[in-house]
Amino acid sequence: MRYPEAMTDLPSAASSRLSQKLFTSDLSVSEFALLQQLGYRPLGLVVGSSIYHIGFQLAGWNQSQELSVITQAMYRARELAMRRMEEEARLLQADGVVGVRLEISLAQWGEDLAEFLAIGTAVKAPEPFERPFTSDLSGQELWLLHQTGYRPLGLVFGNCVYYVAHQTLGQALRTLGRNVEMVNFSQALYSARELAMSRMEAEAEELGAQGIVGVHLSEKSFGWGSHVIEFLAVGTAVAPLNAKAEAFRPSPVFDLGR
Repeated sequence: MRYPEAMTDLPSAASSRLSQKLFTSDLSVSEFALLQQLGYRPLGLVVGSSIYHIGFQLAGWNQSQELSVITQAMYRARELAMRRMEEEARLLQADGVVGVRLEISLAQWGEDLAEFLAIGTAVKAPEPFERPFTSDLSGQELWLLHQTGYRPLGLVFGNCVYYVAHQTLGQALRTLGRNVEMVNFSQALYSARELAMSRMEAEAEELGAQGIVGVHLSEKSFGWGSHVIEFLAVGTAVAPLNAKAEAFRPSPVFDLGR
């Protein structure tokens, strides 16, 4: 579900901030210290945002289905925010962005408007990668990832906005006063999660990843109603630093003090 690149000029204030010699970062002191051990040097806090109007899509009362128009809008808005964050990192000549956060806040200008924000710390790597990476891993997690011989390729995500059908009168009567699984609800939510997960995995495959670590799966409704929910899967695609990493096995640790 990648979209063609659509960049806009960065605000002059952002360009001016990025031209400063000192760096800014949302890394904790511990994260900063561990990344320094790896040879990563923070260059600056990078931000991308997009205020997006979310459209409307009708759905049948008793038919569960994906609301593809809204799914694409939510994906596109996040993608714009990510691209603008990456553009700021490019101006800093960064090799990657770590600790990326994707946030959504509902603006006060209207019920259908939301701000999508991507924020992270641009870094210079000890050895440049083939292409800059993004990752939502913390400094500690990135340090551990390198210790196991792996590196981040990019932040990958997939989403699905899904309408969960209402019960018919007959279904409501059959469950009245009984403990019973709501099969139509279970199947709808299961299908929506699988769509989000499969789209995230497809992005990782495009990057040539061996796997995805730190996956977060969230379910949220942004004012669309009680039966409309978005499933979002986010993680960091990874690959071996070299061929030896595939044969890596953790060394056993023996506690002789017991």
